Amino acid sequence: QVTLVESGGGLVQAGESLRLSCAASGTFFRINTMGWYRQAPGNQRELVATITTIGGSNYADSVRGRFTISRDNGKNTVDLQMNSLKPEDTAVYYCYFGGKYIGRDYWGQGTQVTVSS
Repeated sequence: QVTLVESGGGLVQAGESLRLSCAASGTFFRINTMGWYRQAPGNQRELVATITTIGGSNYADSVRGRFTISRDNGKNTVDLQMNSLKPEDTAVYYCYFGGKYIGRDYWGQGTQVTVSS
C-alpha cells in the first residue's frame, strides 16, 4: 500500500510560479514512476508530467518548457515547478505513483491550482 501526501498549490496570477510537492510512503518496489495529472471542471483527468526512477521524464505538450518535474529517490518525493502559469492551467492537480512493477496506480488527494488572468 502506498500513501501520497501533496503540498503546494494555491491562487496566483497569470505569469507567476508555483511549486507542488508529493511524498510517497509505504512499501513498494524501488523502480516506479511518479508524476502529476490534473483535472479541470468538466474535463477528464490528463497527464501533466511523469518521471521514472532513473530520471526519464514525459510532459504534456501544453506544459513543456514551462513546467519542470524532478524527484528525490532517497526521499520518495516528486516536485513540479510550474512557471509562466496561465489561466488554462487552473485545475486540481493529483500526484501519481505507479509503473509496471507496482501493479496498480495510486493517487494523491488532489491540490487546487487557480491561475487568475
